[in-house]
Amino acid sequence: MSILRWIGVATLLIAYSVGVHYTNRSPQHAELGAILAVLPALLLVALLALRSSHPVAWLVPIALGAACLWLLRKEIADHYGMIYWLQHTGVQVLLCITFARTLFAGRQPLCTRFAEALHPPLTEAQKTYSRQVTIAWAVFFALIAFISTLLFAFAPVSVWSFFDNFLILPLVVLMFVVEYWVRRRTLPDMEHMHIFDSVRVFRNTVVPRG
Repeated sequence: MSILRWIGVATLLIAYSVGVHYTNRSPQHAELGAILAVLPALLLVALLALRSSHPVAWLVPIALGAACLWLLRKEIADHYGMIYWLQHTGVQVLLCITFARTLFAGRQPLCTRFAEALHPPLTEAQKTYSRQVTIAWAVFFALIAFISTLLFAFAPVSVWSFFDNFLILPLVVLMFVVEYWVRRRTLPDMEHMHIFDSVRVFRNTVVPRG
């Protein structure tokens, strides 16, 4: 992905987060909040349809989905904050499961797969470390989901919204930085890839291109 595309994606994500936080702080803009709440799901369905070998087959389910959204527009506008929470927390839970499920017996830890894609073959020390990193990421995403749920349930909406929209991504970046720092000290003899290489390998391994 070129730098311009990265900048474009980052700009759209920031604009979306600002819009979501604004509607969470301004209940009088419930209609805008409802639109932003369902927008990620609509974009996902549109992307799946465009990448499908039979996009016409998606017309009927898309039409039915649009009709349901129209009929439920008032309920969505009244509870768009719940939709935001379900989306944000659902992503964190899915990421937690993605890492945690590879820790069971007979499976290869996800971070071990990342490491082998860049530095084959791995030593036993590197395999042990990569397994620990897999555990750390699973715990990290579980904690993010837990904290978000606590804030949504007990804190003011503006506090929860600020955490979900403006703190989670910086915390993920900080996690990459801390892991890189720990790895350089734990495995000093290992060839260390750049942090952006780690992000690229994660994207290509967890979300392979179609």
